[in-house]
Amino acid sequence: MVPPLSLIKEEMPSILVVDDIQSNLELLEAIFQKAGFIVHTALDSSSALEIYNKYTVDIAVLDVMMPGVNGFELCKTIKNLSKKRFFPIILLTALNDTKSRITGIESGADDFISKPFDTLELITKIKSLLKLKKLHEELDHSENIIMTLAVAMEARDPYTKGHSTRVGELSKEFASFLGFPLKDQELLKKAGILHDIGKIGLSEKILNKPGKLTEDETQAIKKHTLIGENICRPLLSLREILPAIRFHHERWDGAGFPDKLSGEDIPLMARILSILDSFDAMVSIRPYRNTKTVEGALLNIESERYSGQWDPELTAIFLNMMNMISKRGYQYV
Repeated sequence: MVPPLSLIKEEMPSILVVDDIQSNLELLEAIFQKAGFIVHTALDSSSALEIYNKYTVDIAVLDVMMPGVNGFELCKTIKNLSKKRFFPIILLTALNDTKSRITGIESGADDFISKPFDTLELITKIKSLLKLKKLHEELDHSENIIMTLAVAMEARDPYTKGHSTRVGELSKEFASFLGFPLKDQELLKKAGILHDIGKIGLSEKILNKPGKLTEDETQAIKKHTLIGENICRPLLSLREILPAIRFHHERWDGAGFPDKLSGEDIPLMARILSILDSFDAMVSIRPYRNTKTVEGALLNIESERYSGQWDPELTAIFLNMMNMISKRGYQYV
């Protein structure tokens, strides 16, 4: 039974306040409690980190000028601990010079308040950052749902189970081999995991059909790239991988789908996925053909490098990577 609206209490936001002067802490604590916050206070960086690790904290306000570990260093440490999670931090500082602000930005601070501060300005900035944090969390939650759907979709099919996860991991490995920055490696991993999400709209009868597909069935399967793009489009966090999802079945010679792009008109992420998707499909069991060994798949790709399906240069680099890591005892599962 859903409780009446009057009984539903919205959880109070929690704030961590760090200042080495006790009177400043007491003043800030009184201000934030009056504004409706749960307040945790610390006189130094060590105590602040203990609180951060022990309690659920939504935002931090740090004084910059503290003995030992100062506010800049503490900000950087907390940002590293929060990893991918957006954790807003405001620095309280009497330093108004450009160099100090640059140091604050480099440490990861989301905003600055100059001392002496205006209470209304401080509360307004905190509430604004908390709204931004909530938006980040909602986007992360939506992205996690889509990722879970991709894995769940494959779990229903013994022939494709694990395919997207493997393509995602291999995509990150290949992006690292190509020298891409970590951000792009993670994007390619997401693209690999989600490249076939559009198949969630197709019937198992078509996906698992052992014989030749009819023309209508073939056209239905080809739509999975467009369906996948539409599923992921609403999320800003996935916008950068939409081209990879839409175009991963385009061919270097222009005979692919859905838009018959060719050569370098095909986005780079899509050209990469095309190779990795094909490789994993070759070494996986399918209802319409037997599986290949890793060595057999690589020989197959080598022999068809100039067949028009893949970017020949990228294909050569992929083969080089696989040959190098196989010498290290790498086992593709």
